[in-house]
Amino acid sequence: MIYRCLQDCVTDLDKTNQLIKIKTEVNADLEVAEIHRRIYDAKGPAILFEHIKGSPFRALSNLYGTNERVDYLFKDTLEIVKKLIEIKAQPDRFLKKPLYYWKTILTAWDAIPKLCRSKPASMYGTTSIDQLPLLRSWPLDGGGFITLPQVLSMPPDSNNILDSNLGMYRIQLSGNDYKLNEEIGLHYQIHRGIGIHHQLYNHSEKEFKVAIYVGGLPSHALSAIFPLPEALSELTFAGMLAGRKFRYYKYNGYIVSADADFVILGIVDKKLMKPEGPFGDHLGYYSLQHLFPYLKLEHIFHKKDPIWHFTVVGRPPQEDSGFGYLIHELVKELTPIEFPGIKQIHAVDVAGVHPLLLAIGSERYMPFRKKQPEEILTIANRLLGSGQTSLAKFVIIADGEDEPQLDTHNFSAFFQHVLSRIDFKRDLHFQTKTTIDTLDYSGTGLNEGSKLVIACCGPQIRMLSSQLSDSFRLTSPWKMVKHFDHGILCIEGIDFESYEKASTEIDLLNNQLAMLDLSGTALIVICNDVEFTTANWENFLWVSFTRSNPAKDIYGVGANIIYKHWQCEGPLILDSRIKPHHAPGLVPDKTTVEKVDKLFSKGGELYGILPKSF
Repeated sequence: MIYRCLQDCVTDLDKTNQLIKIKTEVNADLEVAEIHRRIYDAKGPAILFEHIKGSPFRALSNLYGTNERVDYLFKDTLEIVKKLIEIKAQPDRFLKKPLYYWKTILTAWDAIPKLCRSKPASMYGTTSIDQLPLLRSWPLDGGGFITLPQVLSMPPDSNNILDSNLGMYRIQLSGNDYKLNEEIGLHYQIHRGIGIHHQLYNHSEKEFKVAIYVGGLPSHALSAIFPLPEALSELTFAGMLAGRKFRYYKYNGYIVSADADFVILGIVDKKLMKPEGPFGDHLGYYSLQHLFPYLKLEHIFHKKDPIWHFTVVGRPPQEDSGFGYLIHELVKELTPIEFPGIKQIHAVDVAGVHPLLLAIGSERYMPFRKKQPEEILTIANRLLGSGQTSLAKFVIIADGEDEPQLDTHNFSAFFQHVLSRIDFKRDLHFQTKTTIDTLDYSGTGLNEGSKLVIACCGPQIRMLSSQLSDSFRLTSPWKMVKHFDHGILCIEGIDFESYEKASTEIDLLNNQLAMLDLSGTALIVICNDVEFTTANWENFLWVSFTRSNPAKDIYGVGANIIYKHWQCEGPLILDSRIKPHHAPGLVPDKTTVEKVDKLFSKGGELYGILPKSF
């Protein structure tokens, strides 16, 4: 069905047994998030919190909690949107099958945002920040946050709604130095459209007015996070995916979403910043406190009986993984057009998305001579120069012709393919003193770090071992060695103290490794807890690639530099121990966990109607 508002969606999910209602009063401070995480982990339904302590408003989470529910929410529009993307990928498809695609063209035209002439339902009432559900998800969070905000800005010299930028930029509602009910924090990272508008306003006398929407149609939050082509407005995309135009109203220089449940209006201070954070984020660590812009509030509107739409983020997978699923489903037709020669791209969710990008390309430049990485290096550079893929820290790319069935989602097979072919003197390409993801604290400072491209092709050059030999022994400071997968060893080390000491430790390790047979080993990962790291691929990828800065944490047996190119004899050594400058990991509050344990044990009292699986 086509939803007209978020309440329509809630009603539909309730009728189809895809929603549970929590009737017991729960606390927005940590408790709501703990309940959400447990239901998400159990692949449970969407959650409607009917009574949140200190707020008169209901709240909804886990709407996108399973891929099946994402498909259900957009079942009436998803195929049409896919067809539109097919046309963009290959425009001649429309000429070949005009009747097949004609409805798609009309749908796109019908999705252009619509201006409302009268005051919309989203401006039914007013409220204040202290009446909203001030949700804290993790113990060190600096205050209450909006976790599914839709932040709309306009350039200073345009009245064209299609020039707007709609993005999902974290909003801190309380805590730190913010004056409650007067100021809120605006956190946005590098490579975000709002930054372009902010720069334009810095050179303008006009006030930088920003509107923040919460709730509305399920497609609206998704459109705020979707990596769309420059020529396609987020608001148009929201209309296409919703099957209903994005409706808006102009109010005192602001753009008000007519269908949002809440609308927050404010002016960005162009000269001053305030501390924002910490915030438990989607890499599985806190993003720390830093100076960011903030808004001076003017109005907070809401519709009648509104719903506060939120999510809880943390170490992936979490609910926002549903965004990645939908993005992949919709843009896979576009991938070969945006990145010529590419066959697969996989920003690895369980590794925090941006720390690790796996790719399969084509190596076609010189088919008449011995194969070596050439075209796949060009593709890797294109990935690092385009949109969200530019935030990747490790890019590992292989030639799809070497193994046509290779799949980036099969981690074991993909790493075996790469590690059996990698030439440690040829295939490692570093970028130093460059930008990395704002949320990644493995580097040398905020947004500062390095990148590594591993590009390999050609026949296998080594047979990877699948187990440790009986003679494999290491002495202090190395505590334990465990084989993880073909060609991969994990070594538990003492706690990391400094890079000077680490260099000495690695020298000792190299001396010990030189006495061993390493012909079947290609990658050694040093970690704090070998049992945790080797428990599964999710743990291995998360530890290995979120806790390492390529330029500072990669070593190798027999390493040297030839004409500024770093190389080694191999194997490659990745020091993925926790460093003193890393952000702390996310650990739930013990008291809250115990309280929620008791709530869950009561079952029916907490939920009203509770599935047995919980």
